Amino acid sequence: STMSRERADSQGSLGPDDEVMPYSDDETDDELDPGSDEERPQVEEARSTESGWRVKANDRAFCNLPEFQKKYFLCLKKSKYAGNGIKTYKYNALTFIPLNLFEQFKRAANLYFLALLILQIIPEITTLPWYTTLVPLVLVLGITAIKDLVDDLARHRMDNEINNRKCEVLLDGRFQVSKWMNIHVGDVVRLKKNDHIPADILLLSSSNPNSLCYVETAELDGETNLKFKMGLKATDERLQEEHQLAQFDVCEEPNNRLDKFTGTMRWRKDQFPLDLDNMMLRGCRIRNTDACHGLVIFAGADTKIMRNGGKTRFKRTKIDELMNYMVYTIFVILVLLCAGLAIGNTFWYEAVGRKAWYLNDGKDQTASYRGFLSFWGYIIVLNTMVPISLYVSVEVIRLGQSKFINWDLQMYYQEKDTPAKARTTTLNEQLGQIEYIFSDKTGTLTQNIMAFKKCTIAGRTFGKTNLSGTSKYLDFTWNKYADKKFEYLDHTLVACIQSKKDKDTLEFFKLLSLCHTVMVEQKEDELVYQAASPDEGALVTAARNFGFVFLSRTQDTITISEMDQEMTYEMLALLDFNSDRKRMSIILRFPDGRIRLYCKGADTVIYERLSPNSKHKEVTQTALDIFANETLRTLCLCYKDISKKEFDAWAKKHKAASVAMGNREAALDRVYEQIESNLMMIGATAIEDKLQDGVPETIAKLAKADIKIWVLTGDKKETAENIGYSCKLLTDGMQIHYGEDNEILYEKKKKRRRLRLKRLGKRPASTTPQDAAQPIDDWEKETRQVDFVNMACECEAVICCRVTPKQKANVVSLVKKYKKAVTLSIGDGANDVNMIKTADIGVGISGQEGMQAVMSSDYAFAQFRYLERLLLVHGRWSYIRMCKFLRYFFYKNFAFTLVHFWYSFFSGFSAQVAYEDWFITLYNVMYSSLPVLLVGLLDQDVNDKLSRKFPKLYLPGQQGALFNYKNFFISLFHGIFTSLVIFFIPYGAFLQTMGQDGEAPSDYQSLAVVMASSLIFTVNMQISLETSYWTFVNCFAVLCSIAIYFGIMFDIHSAGIHVIFPSTFTFTGVASNALKQPYLWLTIILTVGISLLPVICIQFLYKTIWPSVGDKVQRNRKKYEIEEEEKSTPFQRGRRSRRSAYAFSHSRGYADLIASGRSIRRRPATARPNPRDSIREIPQAENI
Repeated sequence: STMSRERADSQGSLGPDDEVMPYSDDETDDELDPGSDEERPQVEEARSTESGWRVKANDRAFCNLPEFQKKYFLCLKKSKYAGNGIKTYKYNALTFIPLNLFEQFKRAANLYFLALLILQIIPEITTLPWYTTLVPLVLVLGITAIKDLVDDLARHRMDNEINNRKCEVLLDGRFQVSKWMNIHVGDVVRLKKNDHIPADILLLSSSNPNSLCYVETAELDGETNLKFKMGLKATDERLQEEHQLAQFDVCEEPNNRLDKFTGTMRWRKDQFPLDLDNMMLRGCRIRNTDACHGLVIFAGADTKIMRNGGKTRFKRTKIDELMNYMVYTIFVILVLLCAGLAIGNTFWYEAVGRKAWYLNDGKDQTASYRGFLSFWGYIIVLNTMVPISLYVSVEVIRLGQSKFINWDLQMYYQEKDTPAKARTTTLNEQLGQIEYIFSDKTGTLTQNIMAFKKCTIAGRTFGKTNLSGTSKYLDFTWNKYADKKFEYLDHTLVACIQSKKDKDTLEFFKLLSLCHTVMVEQKEDELVYQAASPDEGALVTAARNFGFVFLSRTQDTITISEMDQEMTYEMLALLDFNSDRKRMSIILRFPDGRIRLYCKGADTVIYERLSPNSKHKEVTQTALDIFANETLRTLCLCYKDISKKEFDAWAKKHKAASVAMGNREAALDRVYEQIESNLMMIGATAIEDKLQDGVPETIAKLAKADIKIWVLTGDKKETAENIGYSCKLLTDGMQIHYGEDNEILYEKKKKRRRLRLKRLGKRPASTTPQDAAQPIDDWEKETRQVDFVNMACECEAVICCRVTPKQKANVVSLVKKYKKAVTLSIGDGANDVNMIKTADIGVGISGQEGMQAVMSSDYAFAQFRYLERLLLVHGRWSYIRMCKFLRYFFYKNFAFTLVHFWYSFFSGFSAQVAYEDWFITLYNVMYSSLPVLLVGLLDQDVNDKLSRKFPKLYLPGQQGALFNYKNFFISLFHGIFTSLVIFFIPYGAFLQTMGQDGEAPSDYQSLAVVMASSLIFTVNMQISLETSYWTFVNCFAVLCSIAIYFGIMFDIHSAGIHVIFPSTFTFTGVASNALKQPYLWLTIILTVGISLLPVICIQFLYKTIWPSVGDKVQRNRKKYEIEEEEKSTPFQRGRRSRRSAYAFSHSRGYADLIASGRSIRRRPATARPNPRDSIREIPQAENI
């Protein structure tokens, strides 16, 4: 990363303790250069001019020193330390009108109408009055502006609410209440229980023993279990009094890594290292801690959560872009037509106009000048080819479709009372074109709630699956500590424990209640467990319900209640879990002096360490395979008795390893290996990480619709793979490739050996490993990116593990960039915000966590399974409606406008209009807009049940088959055909004719009325042919449009209105005179008939000879609907044998914390269990 190197040089001299981050905020892991750290010039502190990020406690002036200023505009400077206010809004009171108008005039059509308006005001060339353009333009701009304003006001409200939250800050030697936006870097703040953390804060001290502080990080990463943070010992002991806050500072540049922080605190000539355990990040909440003090390091825009936010992008749909290009195309056609007609006018004037004495207008203008004026005149006459009402109608349709999503009761989640919410109204039809879905795992696919389901003890398996829904849950009233919410089905297990005969069973639950790193606290006489991972919590809760209750722990003892007897065990050593060991052990001295090691871990590691004479190996293995089939997460439990001599020898080695300076972890691992051998198997547990309801079905449905689903998660490979299987993303038939293999494939590709990978499963490593050759330059990097995307896109499913929020967004943008595909991201925590903003459509799940994801999403709902309905029903309908609407809209405007073109050949190319002015003004607004609007809002080719039953119906949207340039030109030629018929048939009929009263009705005005009437009938009948879903409203709209046309025409042609405005209304009495003649009615009928006949024939041929999937489903609609009602089959899970992932914390446990004794509190006398914390499962009838 050249950036960090430049930064290192520019700072000239970095103190030895300053850590320059090896990444800047816009680089990801794959761009890091591991070398940049070592090359840092090590210069003495004394010369330091600007050393990274320096913070001085309780000294606001320090941040504004000149050395911290940076330029931000011309020569204005401001401090590089951001204030704590945040802004997400776009406009303020001053900028709203200019900015909004600027944004709207970016639309080609709006600019075009502005130009037209100016042309119409010039009297030389005006052929239509100015009001024909002004009224629609003002309406369009007004409606859009109001919508933008409402959106932005909501953002303002949100920002104000956050910026005005209260917090206590140390000012003038005492704590005073201050608003969040007034907090500065370097302030010392005091936070109370359940407070949100206002900025990234270094924890100084807390009211808990040993300055522990528990935080809930749900808004950051979606996990609801608590994490602990620790203050430094030095600050905790000496900073309890307010006045002792001396100066000290910390160093690290702001960046977007949620999992890293490095810095140094210098204080009283001493230096202390800081890491993430000392930092409390904005977006978390404080729990279980009455009060704590902290020092603000990063504020506002510099905080890690805001750095991860990404930009708010303006999203447009593919159809929007297409529409813009089509408007340009129409504009080009228009200019060519007008140029042709202007040349025609020049020649006609030369040949005919000059010589005809009765055409002399007294102006002395040359033929070419008249041709020039005629060009502009025709631009005005033919302007309706580019329809202004197009954009308004599209907005109205989208608004309506968004409302349908909001009102959809089938996407309303009753338990949480959350309806689906379309937060943007401009993207609906894009939902019908999705090709890739990027999903988060925790909280999106899973509920992040663990339930103890089954276990196998000494070869016996306990636990039933509740498929029928009839079984009764166990009654735990005999156990005063039982957790009310815990549900379990197998009665034999309790009987087994209560008889106390079966030693193994007792040992099994004793192990669960002793071997863990859970913390316990009393809450109103109830026990509350705080576990490092939900898995661990589930196991300890299960043990507690079966009568082995973990009550309290101190630094070196654990107290449990075994079947109502309290026992205290001495803890000799705790061998903690980490992702390489995949197991944890505890060595205990029993009250009777025996020493025993209990161990629990993944079956893969445990089986290697079992004693040769351990029983139950095979039975347990079979049970494990069965559990794995059911996608439960498993752990093996075993024990080992240790003699005193053996233990003493081992304890010496352990002590030596734990103080080793270099490579302490590796030394400890070697020592742990020695004691964790020759284990005896007791059994295994199976935990369910409950998927949200309907996830596997939803994923299977979406896959049938050819939507590719990628899961991006921060979890380990095993867990991710397990979830992949349980939600049917990965199936037995797939061959799985891991990231490591891809390196080899990539090397082979370099040698130009094209590998054809047929069915690919998955790719967990999200970026090329750092030690593989670093990308040499941009070109090399780009080819790598293309290779990654091409490889991954050949797969059926891709799972990326261990990805940071920024990488999630990068993966999405790579696919967008190289595949030009429409993408959708779905997530529920702040770690998904960036991905949600990057994708074409972002969906937020309003679930267990904060509202971060929902705030930046385009659509929000409560359950993953609603995604199916959103795409396959709402998305598909919106797409079909929008395409139908656009095709028809272009058609009706071509049919209407091109009549002028044919007429001009008979009017000397003089820019004379073929209809009456008022008809032109009202045609798009009143006479032909309502039926097509309703088609755009209500049309469905098949109903929602069938849309979901046949996911293949979704394919035309992905291919963009219903609206593209081909469709556009078909509409154009259809329009040309209709306009030819509408002009030439009446023209021919009027050529040599005689009315009933002996007068010829062949005047210009009668012709105009006949053409207009034919046009209205034709376009309204045409939309009737296009409609596939008839409601009363559609029917009413078509008849109403025709009625309104005749009503208004008779009014405008009446004598009364002519008397009032003689110059505006010139067609006096024409309608009543013309429409009295049967001859003209016959002409109208003939015209309409000839316009529509070919259309009916073509539609009939297509539906019979080349029917689309939609046509076939529509034809057999009744049959399918009857089938739907008849069948509802129970849901079956597939069987397969597979190594399971193990149920363990995905981070390290609390062992070092427990061992240090910093977390221990006194235990109150009484102890009763608590229902809040444990796991509840609602039996759900499987909905197919």
